[in-house]
Formats: sequence, structure tokens, C-alpha cells
Amino acid sequence: MEMARSMLKEKGLPNTFWAEAVYTAVYILNRCPTKAIKDKTSIEAWSGIKPSAKHLRVFGSICYIHVPEEKRHKLEDKTVRGIFLGYSTQSKGYQVYNLQTKKLIISDENVAWNWNDEKVEKNIHISIQQPEEETTEVPGELHSPPQQQTPSPKSTPRRVRSLEDIYETCNLAILEPESFEAASKQQVWVKAMEEEIKMIEKNNTWDLVDYPKDKDIIGVKWVYKTKLNPDGTIQKHKARLVAKGYSQQPGVDYNETFAPVARLDTIRALIALAAEKGWNIFQLDVKSAFLNGVLQEEIYVEQPQGFISKGNEDKVLRLRKALYGLKQAPRAWYSRIDQYFTDHGFRRSKSEPTLYIKTQGQYDTLIVSLYVDDLIYTGNNMKMMTEFKEDMMKTFEMTDLGLMNYFLGIEVSQKKKGIFICQKKYTEALLKKFKMSGCKTVTTPLVTKEKLQKDDGAPDADASRYRSLIGSLLYLTATRPDITYAVSLLSRFMQKPSQIHFGAAKRILRYLQGTKEFGIWYKTMTNSSLLGYTDCDLAGSVDDMKSTSGYAFSLGSGIFSWASKKHATVAQSTAEAEYVAAAEATSQAIWLRRILAEMREQQDGPTTIYCDNKSTIAMTKNPKHHSRTKHIAIKYHFIKEVETTKKIKMEYCKTEEQVADVFTKALPRTRFEQFRTMIGVKEICIKEEC
Repeated sequence: MEMARSMLKEKGLPNTFWAEAVYTAVYILNRCPTKAIKDKTSIEAWSGIKPSAKHLRVFGSICYIHVPEEKRHKLEDKTVRGIFLGYSTQSKGYQVYNLQTKKLIISDENVAWNWNDEKVEKNIHISIQQPEEETTEVPGELHSPPQQQTPSPKSTPRRVRSLEDIYETCNLAILEPESFEAASKQQVWVKAMEEEIKMIEKNNTWDLVDYPKDKDIIGVKWVYKTKLNPDGTIQKHKARLVAKGYSQQPGVDYNETFAPVARLDTIRALIALAAEKGWNIFQLDVKSAFLNGVLQEEIYVEQPQGFISKGNEDKVLRLRKALYGLKQAPRAWYSRIDQYFTDHGFRRSKSEPTLYIKTQGQYDTLIVSLYVDDLIYTGNNMKMMTEFKEDMMKTFEMTDLGLMNYFLGIEVSQKKKGIFICQKKYTEALLKKFKMSGCKTVTTPLVTKEKLQKDDGAPDADASRYRSLIGSLLYLTATRPDITYAVSLLSRFMQKPSQIHFGAAKRILRYLQGTKEFGIWYKTMTNSSLLGYTDCDLAGSVDDMKSTSGYAFSLGSGIFSWASKKHATVAQSTAEAEYVAAAEATSQAIWLRRILAEMREQQDGPTTIYCDNKSTIAMTKNPKHHSRTKHIAIKYHFIKEVETTKKIKMEYCKTEEQVADVFTKALPRTRFEQFRTMIGVKEICIKEEC
């Protein structure tokens, strides 16, 4: 921070540019010698490449940016004045504040520099917009918080940075290469590309053939990604050769493309069942899964950069199996793995096409859930699970990840008394992305008495940032049902969000700041059964007076299936709104019963669904209120049939015990925290339970 503060003060720049100053300071420090590494800079220790200092410039200097001919008229200036604010995080170039448009832009190295202006404030006036209203031509988060006075820290002894500290700093400043030319200069990426080609050739993915007549040749490109561990450290550098599938013609290069993926409800149901039974869940990762899919079509691609066969430069590759990027690659892989399971005695679920069950005798069970190239499996027979793993690893190139601890961004902690799932690392990354780390916390995600609406009279917010935030929060609801209603409500304003909507979204981040270690706790139990709750908030939407329904299902501890959804039609009474909500909950209950039955967790007797409206319960059991219900859509009346056939049973519960209330409206702190605990959302590693 001392270095960043000095750069700002030296050039007379406002504190609004503190983020750019800090990044530039880190960028420079990574290219300076350190006592922790002898004869190397931090960047060289990490990448293996000695850095150049030729491109370094003085932070805050005045510069002149060339304007391309196509972006200016004949009589307009060929350059515009700007302030150098560091180095681009997106591509090779400088980050410059355009004094004419008041925006941050990326400019290449063709920049003229003016070293005579010692301080910016003597020559120009800087006008900075507020973060929410600010726009930028640079992708990513370049917005800065409002200007504030930063107190000078007390003097402390300077310490020598450890190697771990240096690597952590490097991770923040170094991005994946965006081109083959850039990647080929770094040994870690060269090795990654060689491993990818080795895998492709080992899999007999293609044949080198002469250039065919009357056939389109599909291009290929390299994509680079640094994969991280749950703790944020680097796991591996991955180079992927992908086909430019956007050039494929339907009906010529491909036909069917759909491939199913596992629903999060199914994955959580599997986790809840394993926790209840005391089973361990294991994980396998298929290496280059799409390369295993056999193609039915005749596809040709060009030879990849860096691996063109010498003497055969004019030849192309005829694909036997799929490449990533092809339109049909996901379906080809799913067909291949589905055939494997069928051939090895597994039964595919009729309700979930990515769930496979294998049984032996009356009790032994093996359950596998597939999410593209990630497999999780559990059961009560360790021999069956071991044999399954060994056979899978013989058939496919796979990585045995052992006990499941990190799946689809979800952290999983398996203990003797249950299983805990959360997204702590993702939450921390989200807070950091939107510059809310260390913000003041709140106890509820929404203000109880605040009614949000589309036209609230407030200024417009940055729609792109708002959508990015809501999309990130939607993914977080995978383990945080306590924010489901708040996120669902705010997702209604994606088209034209206001500053009020953005403020409400930031309040969710403030709530997450104080509860980032929370997740769902599934207990080990005996004799548990499927249990549901349903509730509705009549006319909760201010814009169209439509109601919001919610439901939640559990196996006796933490909930594993839930929803918060606005109705498609306006209800004329509370009973009608609750009736529609009960019908939606019943549909989910029937599906969950089938899933559990296929996993040998047959439900004895009807599934109880609790409702806090007696009129609604009466409507599900008899038609005596016909005059008040005749206008309700027929699809909702099937609840009466499943009630009669004893598949579900509607029962009354007090409003104070209706946990589904947390999915329908903003609640005061006391009731919100009560229901949050009842649905199993708790802080990580509660000692008396873990």
C-alpha cells in the first residue's frame, strides 16, 4: 500500500485510482528481486520465463493514444490525451484513462509519452463517475469505490515475504495466455499442450489424411486454463484443443446435440441419502471426456498450431472421435458413457437420465451420478464400489479423486455424523469480485418492509454488472437456500435494474460477508422419510400482484430440494394461492419419491407435506368449494388424485413452524434465523455435531 500511495501522490492522482495503483505495484514487485528466491524474480519462479522491463512506464504519466482511422473523421485529432494507469489484465497493452471519454481503455504499445507534466492536477481536470454508473470498454471489474481518505498506517518492521506469499501474489497478477504465440513462450503451457496432444493421439481421435474435395475443414484453436484447488492454490495448467464448432452446418456436420446433465436436486438427494445411511461418497474425473465420444458424421479439422506434421503441412485430420467444441461432442460422450453403464449391469433412472443404479441381491446397492466428466458414486458395498472404480479406470483415462470434497464448486466435508456442503471459497471470491470484502455485515438478506418494483424512480444501474452479480448469486443458492427468495426476487429486474435494485443485491453480499462459512448440514439418521413444506405469499409482486410460492423437502435433517417461484397467474384468494403452491410442491414430491425409490429408498406410506392454510387442505381432500375453485387451471387439480391414492398427505402446521415461509417473503431477523436453522443451514463444522 505504501508503494501505491506514493505513486498516487507523486502524480497528484485522486484516491479513486487506488485499485489500479495497487495492481501496478504488485505487477512491478513481481518483477523485482526478492530474498526468498535467489537469482530470480517472483514472476520467473512462477512461469519459468525471465521478465522484460522494456515495457515498464511511470504510473500516472500523461500519454497520447492513437485513434484508428475507422473511429475518427478526417479533421479529428489522430490522438487523444490520457493517463497511464498500469498494465492490462486482459491482453498485452497499457491501461489508460481516456480524458476525453472519461473511461478506462486498453491501448497497445503504440503510445506517445509526455514526461514533462510532473503532476496531472496542474494540467487537467479529472471527473470521476460513481462506480454503479461508471462504464468502461475494458471487460471485467475495473470500477473503483468512491473517493475516501485513507489513514496513514503505523510504521511496522518490514518482513521478508515467504515463497507462499509470493505465489499467492503472482496468482492475482498473472492470467492465462490468450493465444498460442503467448503460450508457446511459457514452459508450463508448452508441457500442457504436449499432454493434450498425447492424450488425443492415445485415444485414436484422428487420422492424418489428404485434403478432401467438397468437404469443409473446421478450424481448431488452443484454450488455456489454470485450475485451482479448493484453497485457491494452483492444481494444474490445462491446455485444451477445441474445434471451432460455430462454423459447423446443421444437417451436414451434425444432427442431434442434446446431452443431459445431473440436476442439483438429484446431487443433493444423493448426498442427503448417503449422509442418512452413513455411506461415503467418492469421486472420479474423466480426463478429456469428450474425446471418448464416437462420431457418426464425417468431420475434418486442420492440424493444430505447434503440432503440424513435418512434410505433411497440406494434409488435414479426419476425426474418428469427438473434439471439444464440436456441436455433437457432449451427446457423443453421453452416448458412450451411457452404453458403458448399460453393458455393466447398471439401470438408468427413468426420472433422471444421469443417475445410474446397480444392485446385487436384496440389499447391496451402488449409485452413480454423472455431471459431464465428473462422477460421484456411493453405496453400501465397498467391494462393488472398488470394482466399479477399477473397471472405469481401465476403460477410460481417469483421475481417482478419492472421497468427494470439492464438486462443481461445492465444498463437501464428510464426517462420522453427517455431511456438510458449502461454497465458502466461491463466496469469498464473489465478495472480492464486487469489492465487498470486509464490508459491514447485516443479519438478513432483505429489508423486511421494503417492496421492490420495476419502476421505482431511481437512476438506472449498470445492467451488465447487475446481471453478473445476480447470476453469481443464483449459483450460490446451490448450498444457500436462505438467499433463494432474495435472489429470485432480484432476478425479476434484470432487464432494467435501478440503483435501488443494485443496493438490494449488495445487501445480499453484506449478509454473505457475515455468513460465508454457512452451508447445509445433513445428519446421519435412522428411519427417516421424505418430508415437505409448502407456503405462498399472496400478491407479493407489486408490479403485477402475482403470488410467490415456495417449497422445501428433506429426509429429516437439512433440506435438499427447494424452490421459490412467482405464479404464472393472479390468485383471487389466499386459499387459491396456497392451493397452486401445494400443487407445485406435490409435483416435486412425486418426482423425489421416484428418485428415492430407484435408489432403494422406497417411501412407506404417503409423503407428508405441511401447509399452514386449512382451506387449502380442505380443497385438496374434497370438491365442496367448487364455486370458488372452478376457474383454477386443471393441471393444479391433480393434487386431489395423489391425495386419494395415498402418495402424498397434506397436513396442517402453524405459521410459526412453516419453514417454507423463508422462500416466499422477506422475514424479520428472529423468524428468519429460526427457519434458517430448521432447514439445516448452519455454520461450518459445528463441534458438537461434526
